[in-house]
Amino acid sequence: MARPTRKSAASTKPLLKPPVRIGKLDAAAAISELRKLHEDAEDEEVGLMAADNELFQALLYLESHAGALKDEEARRRAAVQRVKLWEYLREQADIHQAKAIEHARAAGAEWTELVPALAVKSPSAAYNKATRLRAGVLTDHSRGDRPVRRTPEAVLEAERQAALRAAEERRAQRQAARRHGLLAPVAQRLIEHRADLDDEEDVSFWLDQIAAVLPTCQTPTQLVSLETYVEAVVRALKKLERTTARPAASTADAQLAFAAAAELVAR
Repeated sequence: MARPTRKSAASTKPLLKPPVRIGKLDAAAAISELRKLHEDAEDEEVGLMAADNELFQALLYLESHAGALKDEEARRRAAVQRVKLWEYLREQADIHQAKAIEHARAAGAEWTELVPALAVKSPSAAYNKATRLRAGVLTDHSRGDRPVRRTPEAVLEAERQAALRAAEERRAQRQAARRHGLLAPVAQRLIEHRADLDDEEDVSFWLDQIAAVLPTCQTPTQLVSLETYVEAVVRALKKLERTTARPAASTADAQLAFAAAAELVAR
């Protein structure tokens, strides 16, 4: 009987099983709680313990003075918390070592120079280890920003996706800037000539909104709001012209401002 053909793994498979990580943790608060256990146990040397924000040194003290905790429950709680904090420290070390490698490469360091620093035997091994370390600063955006699996394939795929997202964000920002360059002058002309536009309630309300957002219109959200208000003014003015059978603007300049806004909205 012929053996079944093994299906090849999907190229994105390394991204599908991200490791479990400690992630965000208030390490200083955790150390403070452990210090309190030692104080309650009347540890005579607790004054020598490092500060709460000196995680590595504080953990070394807690390890060497674990016997000061006489209560079995306190010893168990403290040991489990130390396990967690060491794991957290390991994660942080990966993140900062990855940054150091990035800085070294930016400064011209070759992979051969990083071989002993990364405790590996070849430049290719140094490259692969550095790639895996970068997983500590990456997340898989497609799966709710979960950590990326520590394989070169997963890291490179995550970086590719991040580059695509960054490029799309830059494109959207450029489009928003171009749109703002067209929209802001049109909105400003409406405000300048508002006295010559029909002061019907809806028109006045939307012109007030334009006047409020226009001076500080910089963010994408503000730009969307400004565009919405200009569109609303145009709709209100057109509705007035249909229902009253008269121009919504009383001067030529105001009519030109209205026409420019209507043309922009129609694009």
